[in-house]
Amino acid sequence: GEIPGPTVRPNGSSPDERSGKAYPCARPVPEESYRRAGRFVLSVRAKKERTMAVNKQAIDRTVKLGLLAAISILLVYLIHFPIFPAVAFLEYDPADIPILICGFAFGPAAGFIVTLIAAFIQGFTVSAQSGIYGIIMHIVATGAYVLSSSLFYRKHKTKKMAAVAIVIGTLTMVVCMFFANLVITPYFLMGAVNSGTVSAVLSLMPFILLFNLIKAGANGAIT
Repeated sequence: GEIPGPTVRPNGSSPDERSGKAYPCARPVPEESYRRAGRFVLSVRAKKERTMAVNKQAIDRTVKLGLLAAISILLVYLIHFPIFPAVAFLEYDPADIPILICGFAFGPAAGFIVTLIAAFIQGFTVSAQSGIYGIIMHIVATGAYVLSSSLFYRKHKTKKMAAVAIVIGTLTMVVCMFFANLVITPYFLMGAVNSGTVSAVLSLMPFILLFNLIKAGANGAIT
């Protein structure tokens, strides 16, 4: 009356019920192998999630930088007016505000990238009349302003130090524009850099320096 058990061959195999053939008995998988497989699956999943998170952050950052550059160009188009009637070609515009915000929020490199984007697009659209001269002066002025401000603010992220950073950026912009106007302005607007053209620019330098001081200070205060 007992049910016979499976026949086990000496070599560790058992016969198939239908064919009578012997196959090796399945050995149990060690528990550690399951753990290793589980850890591998989790690591692959975590790596995939990290990659997706990094890609999402990069896309968000790119979109925000592009938006700030677009706002900068739009502000130039909507708001621009001369401060001193004697030098009407020096026009105030608030285009540096979103670029300065970009430098404070995303760092000096991001601020300078937006400066380049805005300068080239503006130079071929809303400020096309100034040509390559306007693009170069834009990069020098805004680049000096944003880089110096955001470099300082990156190491001192408080509201008080933000005000100090803007003062540093304003003074840096004024100094850089002094030398830029001595070299770049005579070459592009007067065809040569010599004592005569430099003297002509120096006669306008008080207006130029005061203009840059007011523009940078106003944009920093608004920011």
